[in-house]
Amino acid sequence: MGFADQRFNVNLSILFTELPLLERPAAAAAAGFTAVELWWPWIDAPTPEQSELDALKSAIEDAGVRLTGLNFYAGRLPGPDRGALSLPGEESDRFRANIDVAADFARSLGCTALNALYGNRVEGVDPAEQDRLALENLVLAARAADRIGAILLIEALNKPESPRYPLVSAPAAIEVVDKVNAATGLDNAKFLMDLYHLSMNGEDLPQVIDAYAAKTGHVQIADNPGRGAPGTGTLPLEELLDRLAKAGYEGWVGLEYKPGDGPSAESFSWLPAGARAAR
Repeated sequence: MGFADQRFNVNLSILFTELPLLERPAAAAAAGFTAVELWWPWIDAPTPEQSELDALKSAIEDAGVRLTGLNFYAGRLPGPDRGALSLPGEESDRFRANIDVAADFARSLGCTALNALYGNRVEGVDPAEQDRLALENLVLAARAADRIGAILLIEALNKPESPRYPLVSAPAAIEVVDKVNAATGLDNAKFLMDLYHLSMNGEDLPQVIDAYAAKTGHVQIADNPGRGAPGTGTLPLEELLDRLAKAGYEGWVGLEYKPGDGPSAESFSWLPAGARAAR
């Protein structure tokens, strides 16, 4: 097995960002990839103009790539925010306004995975109140995902880079996954296993894979240290992905790494060109 046996997609919110948004799908296709994923592209607009949605949809379709993953509105990302759904007041309202917009956009492109970032702790707000609000909003998101035949992803981030984010371990994210599934009865909430974030938390990655592969709906990778391409750090990513496959994971592996100082297209030398098109 190895990298050539995986189904990779390119995250266009961290790779090819040297290009305007609407040019990135074609750039990914030119690099040999046939699948892409995105953070919510409009950081200040949970409900953008239909013309903006249509333009991005056309750019993806014209490039001949498939959208396989999309984040719900998550605030300023990249930036100081780590989601909106657990933040009382305006941000929670913005998340709720975005739910059907994101779901309908995903459905229009056949995308079947929607990621809902939990949100930072807010000073002066009871964490239990934030968790109650988060569950309410995640239930709404799970139902919207179910409506379009998609899964809802819950992601663990890393504490060094996201110190106010409460889900900074695989067990913490899995606990939320289980609560959402219990509340909805839909069983469509899944774990987003980001091997970079989990490694930054010092977790035992083989143990995490063995324990949670069955509840994992999506995987993302970057090397550590540096969050660069595979081979720029010390993570045995090829071995870890093989272990995931042996544990039964058959889903997508999102390339969510920083390309370095050069153009993004030059950061894929670790992956043979013939292995980039998804099978």
